[in-house]
Amino acid sequence: MKLLLLISGGIDSPVAGALALKSKHSLSAIHFHNHPFTDSANKEKAISAVEILVRKFKKPINLYIINHGRSLVEIAKNCDRKLNCVLCRRMMLRVSEKIAELENCSALLTGESLAQVASQTLWNLQAEHSATRMQIVRPLLGLDKLEIERLGRSFGTFDNSIRPALCCNIVPSQPSTHSRIEQVEAEEKKMNLQEIVQNSLNSKELLQIKP
Repeated sequence: MKLLLLISGGIDSPVAGALALKSKHSLSAIHFHNHPFTDSANKEKAISAVEILVRKFKKPINLYIINHGRSLVEIAKNCDRKLNCVLCRRMMLRVSEKIAELENCSALLTGESLAQVASQTLWNLQAEHSATRMQIVRPLLGLDKLEIERLGRSFGTFDNSIRPALCCNIVPSQPSTHSRIEQVEAEEKKMNLQEIVQNSLNSKELLQIKP
């Protein structure tokens, strides 16, 4: 099976990718660069993480870099601030679905683990994932932070993941942890979703990373 990995500059998503490759799946990957709300270090870490996976598992990976900053501006400008994280993830999933279709991927792959961050409570995961028709594979869902870090060390991705980088500074101080699908969809009606998704797709940069 071929999967599209949503890869950040953090610890979790490279581990999810490594588990999929270890299980003999093929990967393409997508990274959402949040400039100007973060620095270039997260993008560089995501690229380095994919390079580590390619070297370890000897499989090429197409990595798409998406300029996500414009989408975040639209969300912050038009919608309830406390829903920023959920709306951000829903936008990412819509764009990822399009790239997955382009890459002939059967499902999306994420590093989500339940309740690690505000966007990953059970309620928020349900609200986020309703934005896509595509199946989402979440191999880390029931693991805790220490278990994921241990896997990261064993796969050789951990040291890269903990390099310094600026966290996204548009995250609300009190994000919603119990969002409802109907509530989120009402906020999205304040935006032109099709235009935002298309602008993101138009921004894509493809890196073909080979062993």
